[in-house]
Amino acid sequence: MIAPLATLAFFAVTPVFATRAARLLGSLRANFGRLLVALVALGAWAHLFGQGLEGAALPWFVAGGVIGFGVGGIAMFQSLPRIGSTLSTLIVQCLSAVTAVVVEWMWLGTTLTPLQLTCAATTLAGVVLGLAPRSLARPNPAEWRAGVAWAILSALGQGVGAVISRKAFLVTALARDPIDPGTATYQRVLGGIFIAGLVLVFCRKDATRAAPRDLFRNETKTGLPPDIAGGTPALPGAWTRAWWWVAANAATGPILGVTCYQWALRSTPAGIVQPIVAAAPLLTIPLAAWLEGTRPRGTYYIGAVLAVAGVSGLMVSR
Repeated sequence: MIAPLATLAFFAVTPVFATRAARLLGSLRANFGRLLVALVALGAWAHLFGQGLEGAALPWFVAGGVIGFGVGGIAMFQSLPRIGSTLSTLIVQCLSAVTAVVVEWMWLGTTLTPLQLTCAATTLAGVVLGLAPRSLARPNPAEWRAGVAWAILSALGQGVGAVISRKAFLVTALARDPIDPGTATYQRVLGGIFIAGLVLVFCRKDATRAAPRDLFRNETKTGLPPDIAGGTPALPGAWTRAWWWVAANAATGPILGVTCYQWALRSTPAGIVQPIVAAAPLLTIPLAAWLEGTRPRGTYYIGAVLAVAGVSGLMVSR
């Protein structure tokens, strides 16, 4: 169970790097940039030491990347400017865990014990309590509803993507064609970067009509509904200042984080892995608070205790 905990640690720090990169480049550019760095690094590993583009489960891993990295990632970035990072993360993390449990049970027949379900529910309850936003005010109801819809789509994409990876590892086991987690992640990134690239190219067509926007507000500076099309010019010297953040985001996210994620899914049901990973934002909060000089609310600590208890139970019950 080292792999889920390693995934938890990497996923806890990567949002800090992603936020910095997105503020400088726009979220679509930042997302594509991190996947490009990951593609190069993981591709070098896969073709030099792994299976490259071979393997009985190649179509499944690519499909998992299309759904998880592609649809799930882009939908998350569409949700962020509309309802904020706290509510977006809360919806995505909790619903993706529930999605993984249900889809894995219906498709692969994987069932969790009552103890495991109880521990997973305890973990998610801690996440809800720790991440609960201060207010659910809706200054723009239409945009709020759109943001929630995008977050739900992201959660479905990430949950289903995790189960597809489980299916892929089952295919490799049946075919007696084992694959290492680094190669599996590389094959997933191929699917994800294809979708991310298509969306980025499509959105650039609207560059002349796009207005300057702040990713972390509910409206653009012109008062227009927010989007993250990425068609606006990057800030002057943005790539010079952002490259380190993009590289750090790639290292802790798609490269190390997702590789550990695939390592975990190779031997552990998604219904167990996903609730553990869902606790990552609770580790992000103190890091962000330290960088920004703020303090978490009291409910955060109660939620963190619940989440730790739930994760500990899942570790023991495996």
